[in-house]
Formats: sequence, structure tokens, C-alpha cells
Amino acid sequence: MNSTEILITAPLLPSVMDALESAFTTHRLWEQPDRHAFLDSVGPHIRGAATSTYHGRIDDAFLAQLPALEIVASFGVGYDNVDAAAAAARGVVVTNTPGVLDEEVADLTIGLLLATVRQIPQAERFLREGQWLKGAFPLSPTLRGRRIGIVGLGNIGKAVARRLEGFDVAVAYHGRSKQEDVLFDYHPTLVGLTEASDVLIAIVPGGAGTRNLIDAEVLAALGPQGILINVARGSVVDEAALIAALQSGTILSAGLDVYADEPRVPQALLDLPNLVLLPHIGSGSVQTRAAMGQLLVDNLVQWFAEGRPVTSVPETAHLFAG
Repeated sequence: MNSTEILITAPLLPSVMDALESAFTTHRLWEQPDRHAFLDSVGPHIRGAATSTYHGRIDDAFLAQLPALEIVASFGVGYDNVDAAAAAARGVVVTNTPGVLDEEVADLTIGLLLATVRQIPQAERFLREGQWLKGAFPLSPTLRGRRIGIVGLGNIGKAVARRLEGFDVAVAYHGRSKQEDVLFDYHPTLVGLTEASDVLIAIVPGGAGTRNLIDAEVLAALGPQGILINVARGSVVDEAALIAALQSGTILSAGLDVYADEPRVPQALLDLPNLVLLPHIGSGSVQTRAAMGQLLVDNLVQWFAEGRPVTSVPETAHLFAG
């Protein structure tokens, strides 16, 4: 442990906690009965913060309580839990944990897609409930011949697309601009991509810029045989519009790993038979979460040792050299 003081906003993996406590003087915010009084006391000494996409938000008001703060290290590739623009304005670097989870999330995406199309959880429940004794499980839809649209062809989106090529299905994408080194068909509008797709996979960052990106218009364009897979952020999909689309048959089904108000899932979603629900486990393997945790630690250690992090988010990359 050294004298550099960091704030840990919520419990992290035991290995991460151990590493942080051996490298820094740590303060555990979630253990404090009066957080505002606590921050008034220790805030002026805090130079770094460790947080998670799953626990609370660091906004400008929070940052104002930490006048000596230099860096916020967030656990997760998405960082909509941190107001990166506000941090940049205060000269605070923000880091995330990209790269180390790409393949894991892509694997889960394909699994969720297959489970949704072939109704695998429904078939398992059918067997467990003894229904097979009364007759065969109803025939499911198929992945064969489907056209897959990917919303957001970043590193994870590309990993998903590589896997889909092995299924011999057509793949297209929509993003802010066409990527010249990508051979998949590009659609400049989301509705255009959706109209040309039978399956829509959302893998874009969260935040204000993508809030309710997939709305009633997009779902209508997907059509009555269409399937939505969301492994991005719950905020990306207009949840009320999705519920209405599933209830009315506007789309066929959906597979969701993320929700608007996690871990609270609307009862209307729980009651629907034509979707597969997962509890935000896209990167949730022992190995991948350990790698994410190590990258969080490495960002803090390297910042205080060398004045530059390993993986700064774009909004704060200008705050350090190199």
C-alpha cells in the first residue's frame, strides 16, 4: 500500500479489491452510512476512483466533491455510468476495460441468438414440465436464410459478425459511417438496415446519443417475422415499445441481456412467452471478468506511475501525452 488515496464506489471482484488495497490507500464508499459527510472528509485527498458500470453514476456533482481527482477507472467496456464530458472539463481521465471482453460477449450474443430463434429455453421448460409425454414440442423458427443486421460494428460487433459468417447467413450493419475495410453491406440509416434484416442485433454504447435508438418505428420495420437481440445497453431500446411490439405480434420474438432499469425487469417482459431473458451476463465468465478487473487495476497503477493510462476513453484521451 502507498499513500495515494483512491475511492472505490462499490464492491468489485475480490481479486481487484486485493490488488487495489495492496497498491493504494483505499476508501470504500458503499460502507459509509453518510456518504456526503464522508466525501466532505476524504474528498480533498482522493486522487483516483474505481467504479463499475453496474453500480451508480459518477456525474459532475459527484466529481465536484473530489477536487484532487485525476482518474476514474470504470469496470466495463461501456462507461455511460460516468459523465466523461464533465470529467474531461475538470481534467479528469476516464478509463474503461475494452478488448478483453470482446470475444466473450460475442460468444454470448450468438448463444442468445440461437436460443431465441430455436426457442431453446422454452423447449427445456417443456421437457422439465413433463409436456413431452403429451406430445412433441412445436416446431420453431429457423436461422436458415435469415438476414442479420448489426447495429454498431465496433470490436464486439465485428467479433459477432465473424461468428455469423460460419452460419452462412447474410450480414449487414449500420453505424455513424461506412467502414472502408469492412466487406459487409452498409446501411446509412437504422430503418434502412432494419427493413433489410430479419434479425437485428444491438451492440452500440449506451448514453444520451443512443437512448431509445430502437423505437416503435424500427420495430415496425423489423416486421412480424423479425427478431431483436440486445446485448448493448437497456437504454438503447424503447422498452415500452418493445413490450407492445411483442404483445401485438409486430415482431416475432426477442433475446435480451440488458434492461432499462437493471436489475428490475418489467413484469410485462417476464410474462411474455416469445422472448429469452438473461441477467446481463454478456461478459460474465470467471476468466473474462478477471481480465477486466486486472485492466481496471492496470489503468490506475500506470496512471500514477507514468502519467498515462492503458485504456482512456476518447473524451479524455487529450488529457495526457502519448
